Amino acid sequence: MTDDKTRGSSQYLRFQLAGESYAFDVLKAREVLFLVKITPLPSSLDFLSGVINLRGSVIPIIDLRKKFHLAEEASTADTAIIIVDVSLGGETAVMGALVDGVKGVIRCEDSQLEPPPRFGMKMRSNMVKAIAKHDDQFVVILEADQVFSDKELWLAQEDVDKDLIGAEQ
Repeated sequence: MTDDKTRGSSQYLRFQLAGESYAFDVLKAREVLFLVKITPLPSSLDFLSGVINLRGSVIPIIDLRKKFHLAEEASTADTAIIIVDVSLGGETAVMGALVDGVKGVIRCEDSQLEPPPRFGMKMRSNMVKAIAKHDDQFVVILEADQVFSDKELWLAQEDVDKDLIGAEQ
């Protein structure tokens, strides 16, 4: 039997990027880490900060500021890594998202969710699940599987390659 308070609502892990609120479905978020040493990888995509060792596993870390083409800022005491489970090519993969700070878990009723705008966003629209109205501010609910998808990583590399070819001409 479903409790009336939870019917038609979902929970999201809210975080900050460049002063704006974003969130992942709480079921995708495995854990939140304070900023740890990230080992850079040579010749990797600009937004791939590198990898970390998490209890013996190598976890790739994506800098969401860079991925979403936001202005870079220095890390602070609030900077965190959100470890998420994502579906990549039919398998579950563990990835990390570097964010400015984690603000906690929010519950949103279905009535608080609006579809993302079809144009005008700096990120691909398939990465946005919805826009939530929560506590008089907007929260961009991200589709974790799309943010970290093979296709997104491949498209990003294609964009980088085009930029490099254009710069050479």
